[in-house]
Amino acid sequence: MKNFTPKEIVSELNKYIVGQEDAKKSVAIALRNRWRRKQLDAKLRKEIMPKNILMIGPTGVGKTEIARRLAFLDNAPFIKVEATKFTEVGYVGRDVEQIIRDLLEIAIKITSSELKKSLKSQAEVLAVNRVIDILAGESSSNETKDKLREKLSSGYFDDKEIEIKVRDRSPSQGAGFEIPGMGAQIGMINIDSLLGKEKFKNKKVNAKKAIELFIEEESENLLDQENLIETAIDNMENNGIVFIDEIDKIASNNERRGGDVSREGVQRDLLPLVEGTTVSTKYGTVKTDHILFIASGAFHVSKPSDLLPELQGRFPIRVELKALNQEDLKRILIEPEANLIIQYKEMLATEGVELVFEAESIDKIAELTAYFNNTIENIGARRLHTVMENLLEDINFNASDMATKKVVISKKMVEDTVGKLTTDLDLSKFII
Repeated sequence: MKNFTPKEIVSELNKYIVGQEDAKKSVAIALRNRWRRKQLDAKLRKEIMPKNILMIGPTGVGKTEIARRLAFLDNAPFIKVEATKFTEVGYVGRDVEQIIRDLLEIAIKITSSELKKSLKSQAEVLAVNRVIDILAGESSSNETKDKLREKLSSGYFDDKEIEIKVRDRSPSQGAGFEIPGMGAQIGMINIDSLLGKEKFKNKKVNAKKAIELFIEEESENLLDQENLIETAIDNMENNGIVFIDEIDKIASNNERRGGDVSREGVQRDLLPLVEGTTVSTKYGTVKTDHILFIASGAFHVSKPSDLLPELQGRFPIRVELKALNQEDLKRILIEPEANLIIQYKEMLATEGVELVFEAESIDKIAELTAYFNNTIENIGARRLHTVMENLLEDINFNASDMATKKVVISKKMVEDTVGKLTTDLDLSKFII
């Protein structure tokens, strides 16, 4: 974990997300508090729980992106789930504990990747030896193998095709059975795996690719699986982030009936996870006490007070994200490190086409995007993608065959291609 200060975290988020300073400030404090907690003695550390965050705002304003970028900064296990995908225990559907099981799988992948990096040099030596044995034969003299090693390191055999035996990673079709009362992920036992059988398959690849495949295999062989699981569980329990989207859709109020019982049931099932509980997984039990939960919703129909009081209390930090205006949309086009303008320029550059946007054209794109958001439906920054695709559709289609390899996007071009849709709102509802 990098020890970013709150100001540094906000600065990093500013590289990718425009505006929403209040939300950035809240998540920056939450991330820094994790570092602060780790500096305390073990007795007090157990008592300090994360301050979960509820983001309130319309779609397309950056709620998900803020959470995702925060997790990326910390290299933390991160999962995004939609509250509407889960059902109350006893109903057909996914139960909320699956969130934690899925998060643990992500934590294992992150931890495995980090541990493999530390083992790469050892794994590379073993991988090269395996390729040399294939090229020379295991019974060859050390002198022959040394000569082949020199040629291999010089790239002489990079394109030479050899046949190797690798683990078969295709999904097993073997027999299995499920343990009743357990989650689907932890309940299915594969008999082949239980008996320690591994499947292999022959594969023809060049020597360079063979080394890469063998490095991956040898890294896995060198991994201490027990240490991997322990480290991953610790990482998930102390650094994990769960982003629950559309939480407003499971809020219930006095005016709505029908599905309210099920919605309230999902809230009650979520409550123990957010409060802190123990979840059974196929790797053992894990605790959720110190996982950071970030929930979000538009709350157009319902309001945060329609959530269960107990659940409301577990999201003490409330942040309202503002709808994007024309100036925000313009900044999104040009300010982030990998903004839309850069993306389209670089994509067309692969075809040898130079794409140039005049300043006035960018203003017009932002203006039209804001207009469509206000007149059709406000979907925030996502509307920019639709407008840009309509604007550049012909250029993208003809780029490979263009005689003129420089295309200038002017204000007039934007008006002629996208602006004309403002006169026919019925048509624009389907196109934009």
